[in-house]
Amino acid sequence: MTARPYVIDQMISAKAIAARIEELTEEIKKEFPAEERLVVVGLLRGSFVFIADLVRELKDRDVEVDFLEASSYGNAMESSREVRILKDLRGEIEGRNVLVVEDIVDTGHTLNHVMHFLESRHPKRIRTIALLDKPSRREVDFKADYTGFAIPDEFVVGYGIDYAQCNRNLPYIGKVRFTD
Repeated sequence: MTARPYVIDQMISAKAIAARIEELTEEIKKEFPAEERLVVVGLLRGSFVFIADLVRELKDRDVEVDFLEASSYGNAMESSREVRILKDLRGEIEGRNVLVVEDIVDTGHTLNHVMHFLESRHPKRIRTIALLDKPSRREVDFKADYTGFAIPDEFVVGYGIDYAQCNRNLPYIGKVRFTD
C-alpha cells in the first residue's frame, strides 16, 4: 500500500503525554498491590512506546512484560471489525494481576475481543489502559479502565501509532492531514 501525501499537525505534545503517564501510574499503583507482581501486556505494535514509558514509571513495582498481537486494521485506515490474534502471550496469566496496554480504542472491537480472550485464562484481576480513546467511534460497549486522552475522530500517528508502518517514532501524537 502506498501512503497518500499528507502532513502531520501536532495534537498532543511529548511533554503532555509524559505528564499524563505519571498521573496514570499513580492511579494504577493504588489499584494493584506493590507486593504482587503485575503482568503488563502490550498490544503490538502500536502500544510499544506507551508500554515502555508506562513500565518505567512503575519502577518501584515488580513488573513482568509480555506482548499480544491482535489486528483488525492491517495497513488500512479503518477497522475491518474482524479481530485476529496474530501473536499470543509467552507467559501464563492465571491467578495473576494483569494490565492490558493499548495505544488507541476506536470501535472497541479489538480490545473487547482481547479482553474476552484473556479473561478465559482466569487472571486474578485484569484491567485495561489506553493512551487514546475515540468515544465517538465506539461500536461495542467497551471502555478502558484507564485512559490517557479522549480525542475527536481524527486519524492520528506518532508515539508508536503508525500510518502504513510510518511515523511510529514521532515523540508526540499528530493528526494526519491529507494533501491530495
